[in-house]
Amino acid sequence: MQQADKKVINGWAMYDWANSVYSLVITSAVFPVYYQKITSAPDGSQQVISFFGWHVDNVSLQSYALSVAFLIAALISPLLSGIADYSGKKKLFMKIFSYLGAFSCIALGFFYDMDTLEIGVIAFILAAVGYTGSIVFYNAYLPEIAPPEMQDKVSAKGFAYGYVGSVILLLVNLLMLIYPEQFFLKDSAEAARASFVMTGLWWMGFARITFARLPDNVYKKKARGNYLMNGYREVAKVFKQVLTLRSLSLFLLAFFTLSTGLQAVIYMAPTFAEKEVNMPADILIVLVLVIQLLAIAGAYFFSWLSSRIGNLRALMTAVSVWSLVVLAVYFTVQITAFLIVAAFVGFIMGGSQSLTRSSYSKMLPVTTDHASFFSFYDITEKVAIVLGTFAFGYINEVMGGMRNSLLFLLSFFILSLLIFCMLYRYRKRTET
Repeated sequence: MQQADKKVINGWAMYDWANSVYSLVITSAVFPVYYQKITSAPDGSQQVISFFGWHVDNVSLQSYALSVAFLIAALISPLLSGIADYSGKKKLFMKIFSYLGAFSCIALGFFYDMDTLEIGVIAFILAAVGYTGSIVFYNAYLPEIAPPEMQDKVSAKGFAYGYVGSVILLLVNLLMLIYPEQFFLKDSAEAARASFVMTGLWWMGFARITFARLPDNVYKKKARGNYLMNGYREVAKVFKQVLTLRSLSLFLLAFFTLSTGLQAVIYMAPTFAEKEVNMPADILIVLVLVIQLLAIAGAYFFSWLSSRIGNLRALMTAVSVWSLVVLAVYFTVQITAFLIVAAFVGFIMGGSQSLTRSSYSKMLPVTTDHASFFSFYDITEKVAIVLGTFAFGYINEVMGGMRNSLLFLLSFFILSLLIFCMLYRYRKRTET
């Protein structure tokens, strides 16, 4: 297809608008607060709860649920992306996972109390699987709709659309939580459940714009033979290529270590703020809103910075700031101090996520198997999240505190910075 089609690019970016409400409402703002309210002890402290007969700390269960979700996604995404590339059906698989995630968000509306805990946790897991699964195919469209020189800006546009769309819905949800009677709701708990349903409907509805504009089967591939076996062959072929490309291998290793710390921090930060800093729920949700707005600025700032100093140096800058921020959070005990540190989190969050996606896209060899290559990018992130969230929950459960978990995650930011430095030196040496 002809690259840089404005209508197609805007349609692609609209999927960020559609699905980012999941990231904000379900993983960052409303659901973590609602989950902790339902599962915590009467005084708000952590407590051991029963999940299908398994007795586990409620904070650790939330972390483990994320680990399971991303492990499932990691196991199935390479197979599905290989099939998608082989058959040219990226958009079909993107739809399947998108609707799985949206309907799972709606199912969270049936999580009322401890008697329905299993429904809530299972729906939470399936929503994460739907979200992460659809992102594989969404990301794989980037090198097909935009030339390399535009990919930083197009990637940043997607994140910006996502931040704006999710902020709009969260503002509505926040009003619902504060004034439930004005929305014909009984109380804030019912308003929270209504927010989950609205998230699913928003995701499902706006995704239709993306599906209407994205091309189907760009390279006109015709599938032959056994879908399952050819999917595995595609993934195996890409894996062998990655091993022969030193720059790409180093980048994926640096991305893996960065994602282990970064994603765990993002997913568990609201719970940390509520439990360790004693931040009120209403302030926490407003903070999440502010972080999203700062992330928009961060995405465009780092896109500009990469155009001045290069992608890798911009990424090294972002990871350095991340390391300092995580260290600062470890020592933070007052709400005011946490708010200041959180502002830095929002700014670098948008920039680092946008830059890693576009940097990887630029490093790909000439190929038509974009979904398979992006499945490696995505599976790297998923396995990292499994490691990060599981370690967070396990250390919290064993050592009885989230600060120890945070200190462990800091080591991954430092290791990532070292690997990015190695990659930068290698590319500089080979290009001269």
